[in-house]
Amino acid sequence: MLMSHDYKGLFPLRIRGDCYGFQTSRNAILPTDGLLFLKTMIRIGNNLGLSLGRLEIFFIQTMHVCNLHRVLACVGIIWLQLTCVAVSETSPSDNPETIKGVATVNSWPMYRGNPSLSGVSPAKLHGRLSEAWVFEAKYGIKSSAAIVDNRVFIGSDDGHLYALRLEDGSLIWKFETEGNIESSPLVLGEFLYVGSGDGFVYKLSTKDGSLAWKYETEDQVLGAPNWILSPDKSETWILAGSYDFRLHCIRSSDGSKAWDYETGNYINGSPAVSEGKTVFGGCDALLHVIDLADGSKLKEIEAGAYIPGSAAMMGSMAYVGHYDNEFLCFDLDKGVIAWTYRDRNFPYYGSPSVVEDKVIVGGRDRQLHCLNRHTGEKIWKFPTRGKVDSSPVVVGDEVVFGSQDGRLYRLGINDGMEIQSIDLGQPLTSSPAVIENWVVIGSEDGHVYGFHTTPES
Repeated sequence: MLMSHDYKGLFPLRIRGDCYGFQTSRNAILPTDGLLFLKTMIRIGNNLGLSLGRLEIFFIQTMHVCNLHRVLACVGIIWLQLTCVAVSETSPSDNPETIKGVATVNSWPMYRGNPSLSGVSPAKLHGRLSEAWVFEAKYGIKSSAAIVDNRVFIGSDDGHLYALRLEDGSLIWKFETEGNIESSPLVLGEFLYVGSGDGFVYKLSTKDGSLAWKYETEDQVLGAPNWILSPDKSETWILAGSYDFRLHCIRSSDGSKAWDYETGNYINGSPAVSEGKTVFGGCDALLHVIDLADGSKLKEIEAGAYIPGSAAMMGSMAYVGHYDNEFLCFDLDKGVIAWTYRDRNFPYYGSPSVVEDKVIVGGRDRQLHCLNRHTGEKIWKFPTRGKVDSSPVVVGDEVVFGSQDGRLYRLGINDGMEIQSIDLGQPLTSSPAVIENWVVIGSEDGHVYGFHTTPES
């Protein structure tokens, strides 16, 4: 059961709720089960590197005279308020790099928007999208864009990482590597991190593209990097999977190795991060669950087929599809598959979006599927005319995604009804980056498109 309260001003950073499954707006929605709410707040705090501190004393002093659930709910509310204030002023470790490491209304700093790879934007699209600009790279684009400080960062098969002006798509700078860049850039503060087919992970200045360092793996790096804080919260670490079978954890300060973890085959996707763990699949047909502190194995769960995409996490659950035509929900605490969804005999390459009650994923059956997050039962599916390797983004009450039929789609999240489709004429495997009134996506013919909303009459 939910109850609604007017807590305007209590949640100054709405994204901190959105990216962990809350929709905190003027009417904040809070569970009446205070214990559940407090546990969720603690989970958010752990992910941000914060602690309850004096709230623990408040809890101990008051729990014996008040209804337990009410006290816990109050603690949770205060906790969320303090978390928001703390994050708005500084990062968990006073490290400026981490301040912008999660999507906000006006930024999309990494693949899927946040470390748990949930694919949710706190922005909204007010009106119909229309083409604002087009930038042409030399070769095709599978990389997905990052958008920070009115700049767009995106890789290309021509080996370049491009920085563009959001307003008009004009080139600010470009950086050349010796391999294709399918990896999506991760922007943290004044630097970005990106993998390349040449086997390196690069740290570049967002201002001018100058090289800070490059970290060498033994094979291509196609998945997007993710980020975590070191165990003592003093430094940012970068996670990146490689075709050398390893997940690499790299110190952001100097590009040295913190740890690595070896698997049995290629790692194609990006590692998801939540609750002190990272989760990823690979061509060894296993879902790997790794302790972030030291890179030690917590669990290996049989998936049944190789996993080409990236998992999304919500709490102790992980969601990902595989090549043998199934989409799976994993219970990480129990180390088992919680449910399996199978529709037609086509694999799942894209990454899912996860909200409180739904999971949305595209398939090579040319459809976008919306499932009940708890049971895996189908809610709706939407047909396109091409494979859907593009990973959807949830923005407000709609879903945005591309298809290899050359169209960018907007659908209602509750019923799967089409809101708008835009024919670009070239296959879209890149995933959209979404901020307030903007969508940026690349196409396989080498074009980057910027779409902006115009008010409907």
